[in-house]
Amino acid sequence: MNTLPWLHPDRVEKLHAALSQRILVLDGAMGTMLQAHALDELGYRGERFASGCDAHHDHAHGEHCARDLRGNNDLLSLTQPHLIRDIHLAYLRAGADLVETNTFNSTSISQADYGLQHLVHELNREGAKLARAACDEAERETPERPRFVIGVLGPTSRTASLSPDVNNPGFRNVDFDELGAAYAEAAHGLIEGGCDALMVETIFDTLNAKAALFAIARVFDDLGGRLPIMISGTITDRSGRTLSGQTAEAFWYSVAHARPLSVGLNCALGAKDLREHVETLARVADCHVSAHPNAGLPNAFGGYDETPQEMAAMLGEFAHSGFLNLVGGCCGTTPAHIAAIAEAVRDVPPRVLPQPDRIAA
Repeated sequence: MNTLPWLHPDRVEKLHAALSQRILVLDGAMGTMLQAHALDELGYRGERFASGCDAHHDHAHGEHCARDLRGNNDLLSLTQPHLIRDIHLAYLRAGADLVETNTFNSTSISQADYGLQHLVHELNREGAKLARAACDEAERETPERPRFVIGVLGPTSRTASLSPDVNNPGFRNVDFDELGAAYAEAAHGLIEGGCDALMVETIFDTLNAKAALFAIARVFDDLGGRLPIMISGTITDRSGRTLSGQTAEAFWYSVAHARPLSVGLNCALGAKDLREHVETLARVADCHVSAHPNAGLPNAFGGYDETPQEMAAMLGEFAHSGFLNLVGGCCGTTPAHIAAIAEAVRDVPPRVLPQPDRIAA
């Protein structure tokens, strides 16, 4: 994978330069911002799906056209693109250096829940284009500060390591090849749309992540060039392990072969509960380290109570402790959170990458 040339060498050079100078800021939650708009079914459908069917396809999927689409946030890249672009811009103007595409569920596996598998390439391409347009606008406003589009590949709604049937532990509802094909289709769309890097994100099952990394490598081979890869896992509870049972250190050694630009943790927990695991990655990883936690743990109503100031104080401590190269927010975070986090890390030097022979075993 790493012997191929960069697809966009000038953008990669700017990204590496920025990472060497300061801690870069990722954006915050897309879903949190969309929930504030309280869109109904018609809002999700927009004009294109108003009649109950995608007017752009050949009705080969007609049996699925009557399914409810509310909650399919990725579809809004096609039906309400101005909302998605405005959210990207809000994060950029709050201080984000990198924005993540609205493609967390834009794989055939996840879109099958809505009968919209035929839209996967378009969802990824258009999601990347919207983020690209927002970054380009932000760069015009502040030309001295480059902004970057991170193409997001989410974990899908299935897991290759665990059985969904408690009575049949050997059963799997997805396999490595199916995951790889789904990720490859999504990656092609993201790259076509103009991403600067790809992020395999919210990884709860490392086998899923390995399928994504394998698929990305095949896509790069097909294109004859590559983009930087970012990897972000999720510690699912206070046991300190991913859903597939790995500690942060074991997770790193499982994905290190991909030679990523960064490795990190996001979602599931707030900053306080992620601290020791981010510290572990900062100790063992020979690449950049990222963290974009939730705004605390969800409350009884599924909301998030951690204020921008509280979250920024904790992540600022991460930065002062030398753990971070990239930082942002996940569920429950808003532009106000990102603005506070950006201010907290503004003058803190980034983590220095260790030399390979000095990395702790």
